[in-house]
Amino acid sequence: MSTAIQKNLNELEAKVITMSQLVIAAVNQSVEALKEKNVDDARRIKKEDKIINQHRWDIENRCITLLATQQPVASDLREVIAILNIITELERIGDYAAGISKIVIVMGEKDHIKPLIDIPRMRDIAVDMIENSIKAYSDRNEVRARMIHSQDDDIDELYNQVYRELISFMIERPDQITHCTFLLWVAHNIERMGDRVTNMCERIIYLVSGERAEDLR
Repeated sequence: MSTAIQKNLNELEAKVITMSQLVIAAVNQSVEALKEKNVDDARRIKKEDKIINQHRWDIENRCITLLATQQPVASDLREVIAILNIITELERIGDYAAGISKIVIVMGEKDHIKPLIDIPRMRDIAVDMIENSIKAYSDRNEVRARMIHSQDDDIDELYNQVYRELISFMIERPDQITHCTFLLWVAHNIERMGDRVTNMCERIIYLVSGERAEDLR
């Protein structure tokens, strides 16, 4: 590996980590805005999604430049490919957080039908998955990457629980169908975050081992 390629890859890794931190903040804050019915925060989070998008395009452009000028091969090439896939998944997770913020804006300051418990729990697991996946990427830890998918099962279980509960509310309280539907969309967005992190882990395994992982889900 040339010194120039290693320097560029180190810089790209640092940018991926920075982007992940922005995404984690957006996920955390979007659900807090939902809990607190804070429309102003939701508008800010939605607007700041552009910053996450810009990080994605900046990293992608740098990867393309590296491919064109340095022509990496073998493990270096796998790293560039992994980075391109990871930032795509992170950008989509950011979109889900922005989507939650849009829902908060539409819902306004109307009281929730019940205290939010399971949706914040889903959020906590999703954030933990993102943090662990980035740690696995930074440490090139295939074992950690393979373990993270079990957390996605936990998110799916909570999602199914939220789904059943909200459907029951809709049947009992038809006047709350719209509100319940909004909460279902929020839960679905978080469930999809878990799927995106699982995709990231598959790429991390490929980066470390050179082997394509089976569908971890």
